[in-house]
Amino acid sequence: MSENASKEPQLTLAVDAMGGDSGPRAVIDGVALALGSENPLKVIFFGDEREIVSIASEHAILQDVEIRHTEGVVSMTDKPSHVLRRGRDTSMWAAVTALKEGEAHAVVSGGNTGALMAVSRLQLRMIQGIDRPAITALWPTPRGHSVVLDVGANVEADKNQLVQFAIMGEAFFRALTGVEKPTVGLLNVGAEELKGHDLIRSAAKILKEADPEMAFKGFVEGDDISKGTVDVVVTDGFSGNIALKSAEGAARLVGGFMRDTLTGTFMSKLGLLFMGAQLRQLNEQIDPSSNNGGVFLGVNGIVVKSHGGANARGVASAIMMAASLARRPFRDEVAQTMAQVARNAKDVCVKETASDGVCEATE
Repeated sequence: MSENASKEPQLTLAVDAMGGDSGPRAVIDGVALALGSENPLKVIFFGDEREIVSIASEHAILQDVEIRHTEGVVSMTDKPSHVLRRGRDTSMWAAVTALKEGEAHAVVSGGNTGALMAVSRLQLRMIQGIDRPAITALWPTPRGHSVVLDVGANVEADKNQLVQFAIMGEAFFRALTGVEKPTVGLLNVGAEELKGHDLIRSAAKILKEADPEMAFKGFVEGDDISKGTVDVVVTDGFSGNIALKSAEGAARLVGGFMRDTLTGTFMSKLGLLFMGAQLRQLNEQIDPSSNNGGVFLGVNGIVVKSHGGANARGVASAIMMAASLARRPFRDEVAQTMAQVARNAKDVCVKETASDGVCEATE
């Protein structure tokens, strides 16, 4: 262990061991991978104790892991309202409770997205100044990664909520990467100022005038996401989710084409022997599991949603993201920025109030 890592305070993560398409196997194997790094982490598993013990016993690093037994499991088909009424004996509910009560610094779950969002909002509440949470996605680009939000929490978002997403996305990217001045763009049908509907043009106006400290670059188009034109791409959950699923499908399609091409003939298989390391690196770059972990920005706590079908490597990625965010006070930064933007927006509103009474300020 490095000297710097040994000086870091130990973080505790609450992990919903039952939250995943295939049960606890990938979750527990992924946690074991994450704990094998240099970061000092403590994990509390929530779920069926017998199942967890059986799998954890295969990993020496998990021999002393804490397990809290729960009887219930939130299924992928459970309605959020049902979980809120009758799901308090589930592994998901108990994991979020541990965060609420200060026993953990972050939660990781691969369970039902809607239910996890509802449980998190109910127990943790929202950051002051934020109306709705947004789900992030890390997007591989030639420059590293961009952050896209929202990718599914809100089918619709008004101009004020898009502004909030931009502020949260900026703070999130800074916390995750250390970049002091992330660039931000609004997803639109064109980069020109006159493109798009009134809502998105109004959001752009607020960001330009009420948050002058933000490196706001205006509008970006769909292909700009993968180009890495900006660090943070802001949109509503409807467009964001479609873009995310399209990209994941394209990555798997390209991966399939590559496998077929490289294993189709004797010569291609021979070439594969000499290109093994490079191809593994390429596969890691385009594999959605390598970028697993959607963060629920806006709630008063760090909640990371792992993909339900993530493998062990994907779960480990989500665990490390949760640990990284838990070490940085980015939620306080969001609250402070929102307050400042609200004050600035009121000033803009006063200056621009005309006979029609139109005002673009945030509420």
